[in-house]
Amino acid sequence: MKLAMTTALPTIVQDLGGTQFLWVPDAYGLTAAALVPLSGNLAEIFGRRPTMLITLFFFAAGSAIGGAAQNMTMLIAGRALQGVGGGGIYAMTQIILSDMVTLKERGKYSGLYGFVFAIAGGIAPVIGGGLAKPKKWRWLLWLNIPISAVAFFLFLLFCNLPTPSGTMRQKLKRIDVVGQTLVIGATTACIIALVWGGVIFSWSSAHVIVPLVIGFAGLLVFVVYETSFCSDPVLPRQIISNRTTISGYIQIFMIAFIFSDIIYFFPNYYQACKDASPVASGVDVFVVGFTVAPVSVISGATVAALKRYRPQMWLGWVLTIIGFGLLTTVRENTSRSATLGFQSIVGVGLGMSYYTAFFPVLAPLPVWGLSVGGTILQNGLQSKLPPAFSQRFDSSSGLAYAIVPQIPGLPQPLKDQVRAAFAQSLAHNWIMLTALSAVGLAASLMMKSLPLHTDRDERWAIPEDAKKMSDDALTVQGGIEKANGEGTESIS
Repeated sequence: MKLAMTTALPTIVQDLGGTQFLWVPDAYGLTAAALVPLSGNLAEIFGRRPTMLITLFFFAAGSAIGGAAQNMTMLIAGRALQGVGGGGIYAMTQIILSDMVTLKERGKYSGLYGFVFAIAGGIAPVIGGGLAKPKKWRWLLWLNIPISAVAFFLFLLFCNLPTPSGTMRQKLKRIDVVGQTLVIGATTACIIALVWGGVIFSWSSAHVIVPLVIGFAGLLVFVVYETSFCSDPVLPRQIISNRTTISGYIQIFMIAFIFSDIIYFFPNYYQACKDASPVASGVDVFVVGFTVAPVSVISGATVAALKRYRPQMWLGWVLTIIGFGLLTTVRENTSRSATLGFQSIVGVGLGMSYYTAFFPVLAPLPVWGLSVGGTILQNGLQSKLPPAFSQRFDSSSGLAYAIVPQIPGLPQPLKDQVRAAFAQSLAHNWIMLTALSAVGLAASLMMKSLPLHTDRDERWAIPEDAKKMSDDALTVQGGIEKANGEGTESIS
């Protein structure tokens, strides 16, 4: 659903007469990213089932509020509540998958999960374009309510997962309140600085520097507290003491950043530079999801078959770098076939990397990509747009999304000048993503080639699986005892 908002966002901003368009996606991404650790913490304390049900409820409630929004403030509040649920849903699906499937088998299941996610990501902008009309855009949010209700009752009826023992008081004491406060506050400070930088305040302003410094200092304090002082940490010490795990986190962060950035901003290129309708721009960006989906399934299958994941990962990053390198050459008059071809290279690269990077480390962190990408686009437009045109708009508002609906009706030569400014500003964004893809490739070189284990945590197995695991353990133990007994008799 958040990807459907990309093509409809110019219409939504115009319909509500809002400013600060970046907070519509950022509010979702911020709460989703910041509360992912809390989801894992609550799942460990209260159990997977109640945590998943609560996140589904929050997602539906946020959709209802956002769909009923009468102004941008109400829409942003609904999106923030949606993010609480959306981040939790994403985290819980990965946690439950890890509980039920061994790492050795996880490649094919993660590939199928990636297939569904990528198809949804490709279709969503098309749906968003179809509903990109005044009033109708509200159905982008309301459609989530019945879907969430169906998921809620199916999970309630069929997913019988264990619940940890202990009183409510004991469980509440285990919640990492200090760690959660640190990570939420630090992330919020960083995002505020990135959204304000160069748009509302200059990068050298105290309004940008202070929250940025506070944010990064807060993240550092969070890591120190979690690894050295917290009894029930959401960030265990083994995560930062293992280079393979660190490599996985860096890569997943980069991939989530890159994927969200291209999905959010490429529809703007087609609308601004090619006079594409919202529906047509959604169709054009569908190629990314269309290529990511089958490639993710194939990559997952190759991991399961070959018991290797690093070669696919390295090839994926190389293709991503090549794809974004080609995208940096795109201008307002670049042919549509060339832009689609360049996107497909990026899609293949991301598909190969996304589900081979490190299966248990998947986490939704798109908020950074939207904030940084949006800031680069905003700054580029302010410096490149003809002054006579840019002065019509409030510089503190969502300049990119404010001008997109105006471009098709502009007279020449102003129209071509604005289109050129938009394409050149986006090129700076693709340069950044090329560099970040190189960082992802460098991080992948840190990852060791480890065997894919066949163990599962018996604490979280469903009752039937738990019984089978116990029976298997007894059978193995009996075989060992029998072998030891036969050995003793032969010796005697």
